[in-house]
Amino acid sequence: MDIASLKQVVSAEEWQLRVDLAACYRLVALYGWSDLVFTHITARVPGPEHHFLINPYGLMFDEITASSLVKIDQQCNKIIDSPFPVNPAGFVIHSAVHQAREDITCVLHTHTRAGVAVSAQKCGILPISQQSSFVLASLAYHDYEGVAFRDEEKPRLQADLGHANFLVLRNHGLLTVGKTIADAFLSMYVFESTCKIQIDAQAGGELVEVDPRIVQGVAQAMKVQTGSQGGAFVWPALLRKLDRTGPGYKD
Repeated sequence: MDIASLKQVVSAEEWQLRVDLAACYRLVALYGWSDLVFTHITARVPGPEHHFLINPYGLMFDEITASSLVKIDQQCNKIIDSPFPVNPAGFVIHSAVHQAREDITCVLHTHTRAGVAVSAQKCGILPISQQSSFVLASLAYHDYEGVAFRDEEKPRLQADLGHANFLVLRNHGLLTVGKTIADAFLSMYVFESTCKIQIDAQAGGELVEVDPRIVQGVAQAMKVQTGSQGGAFVWPALLRKLDRTGPGYKD
């Protein structure tokens, strides 16, 4: 694809956000979490305008570049002209979360097989793995209301999410939020691992659950594991992995 570079058009801060978001899309594809073109990852652009970056609708996640990302407002109107369309229905969930959570920059949503499978289980996330203990420390649920294109669903979604960083969208998939793109990605990595482990474990024998006291103390354990850096601890290594397979996301 021949896409004009926006590096000299946008601020240095926005350009770095674009590079990181494009990298996130490529990583989601690399780890097998994409659903053709049908999910979204959004990032809030710094500034009082409440603008956002979202994927150009119709591109596979491993095609997305920093310059192809579309800049939109809260009503999904394009701020910078783009040859690519945007999926307004796909932005409903993201706009609701960004509106309610001024503390976060990135919203990441997936429709993976394991994530949807667990979202359809009445028990939800079970405390049966170390990964699940991280998720359970900041987990919420939102009941399915059909394809999310109605604005009237937003207040219920916002209320259900509250201050949680992990959200199970019942019968639909998974969602994470983060102060940075790296944080949202790392949270989704843990969330997806949690769901895969749960599905695999349920196919075996009787399950052993983690002691609730351990789950309650997981916040401190997370600080020890990552040195209080969150996603920033692993993000440089993930970018190096991308650079080995193809650095085109930076274009």
